[in-house]
Amino acid sequence: MFDDVEREIESIVLPHWGAVRRAAGAAPWLVLDDASAPVVPVRIFLTDFVARDNSPKSVRSYAFGLLRWWRWLHALGVDWNKATPAEGRDLVLWLRQTSKPRNLPRTKSLSTAGTINPITRKRYLDDQYAIRTIRHSPTVVRSFYEFWIERGEGPLINPIPLDPTHGRPHAHHNPMLPFRPEGRIRYNPTPPKQHPREIPDDRWRELFKALRSNRDRALLSLVVSNGARAQEILDIRMADVDWGDQLVRVTRKGTRAEQWLPASPDAFVWLRLYVADLGERIEPGEPLWQTRRRRDRGVGLRRQPMSYEALRKVLTRANDTLSTNWTMHDLRHTAALRMARDENLSARDVQTILGHAHLSTTADIYLIEDHDEVIRRVRCHLAEREQIAAQPAPDVATGYDEAVLDILFGGPRR
Repeated sequence: MFDDVEREIESIVLPHWGAVRRAAGAAPWLVLDDASAPVVPVRIFLTDFVARDNSPKSVRSYAFGLLRWWRWLHALGVDWNKATPAEGRDLVLWLRQTSKPRNLPRTKSLSTAGTINPITRKRYLDDQYAIRTIRHSPTVVRSFYEFWIERGEGPLINPIPLDPTHGRPHAHHNPMLPFRPEGRIRYNPTPPKQHPREIPDDRWRELFKALRSNRDRALLSLVVSNGARAQEILDIRMADVDWGDQLVRVTRKGTRAEQWLPASPDAFVWLRLYVADLGERIEPGEPLWQTRRRRDRGVGLRRQPMSYEALRKVLTRANDTLSTNWTMHDLRHTAALRMARDENLSARDVQTILGHAHLSTTADIYLIEDHDEVIRRVRCHLAEREQIAAQPAPDVATGYDEAVLDILFGGPRR
C-alpha cells in the first residue's frame, strides 16, 4: 500500500533546485531545471493551462507550485511519473510543520512576526506556510497529474487523491450554480473562517494623513470608495477614466470583463491633483498610475508604470508611521462593509460592484453580523445586568424561598 511508506518528515530539506522564469512562448512562465532548461512535462502542462484561458498570474502561481513539487520529488529521490499518494500526503505534512525559506533574515519585522497588532487587531505574517498556500499546493499538483493521466503518460494513480463521496452524486446541487467535481482533496487542511476587517473611520483618516503624495491619496480613495481590487486599480489607463460621470473602468479578475465603477467625488478631486502634479500629459493608452521618479530604461528618463510592489511600499511607509499593518484588501473590505450596511443598496448591488461571480460569495463574506457591533451590543447587555444587580431588593413578605426570588428578579437580592 502507498500509505505504508513512512518518512522522517522533520528531517527533509528541499534543495535549491531550479527556478521560475518569464518566457516568450505560449506559456508566459516556465519552470527551469538546474541547467536553466525548461522542465518539459511542466512546460507542456502550462501551455495547455494557458489554452484553457487562464491568466498569466495563474500560470505564474501554478509554476511556483510545480517548482515546489519538483524540489520535493528531488529531495525524496522519486521520478515525477512514479509519484504515489504517499508523496502527496507527506508534502502536506511537511508544509504544515516547516518554515518558509527566506532570501534574507528578518530585521525590522523580527519582533512582530506572528504577533497581533494592538491597533488593527490583525496578525502579522510569520515564517510558517499559510493554510491557503498549503491548500493551493496539492490543488496545483492534482491538476498537473490529471492532465498527464488523461494523456496516458502519467502514473496510474493521481498522487493527490480525492475522498470518495457518499450518497447520490450532486444530491444537493443548486440549479443556479455550475456543476463541480464531486469529492474534496483528501489531505487539504480546513481553512479557518475569517471575517472581513473594516478600517474604522478614525483609523482611515489617520492612514490617509500618513500618505505622502496626491497620487497615493487618489489611489487609496478610489479603492475605499468602490472596493476594486488593487491590481484592477493599477491596470487602469487614462482612457478608463470618465471625468464627467466620475467613473473608472476596471478589468475584472478571473472573468477579465470590463466594468465601469463609480468613485467618490473626493477620490476624483485627489485624482485631478495627482494628474496636475505630473506636469505632463498621459496618453489615453498609457497607465494612469506612474512612478514619482523618472528612470532610464534605454529611452531616456521617463516615468514608469506603478507596480504592485511599489503600491505595497506606499502602505509599508504609512504603516511604519502609524505602527499598523493595514493592507490594500482591508480597503476593499471597508468599502464592501460600508455598502452592505447601506439600506439604499441591495445585496445584488454590492455583488455587482465587488465583481463577485455569485451572490452567495457576497452574502457569505459581507452580509453577516459585524463582529465589533456584536461586541458593542453584548457590552450594553452586560452593563444593564450590572445596573439590575445594583438595584436594592424589593420588599416582599416573609416566608418566600430566597433561591426562587433570585431567579424571579434576575440575580441575587441585596
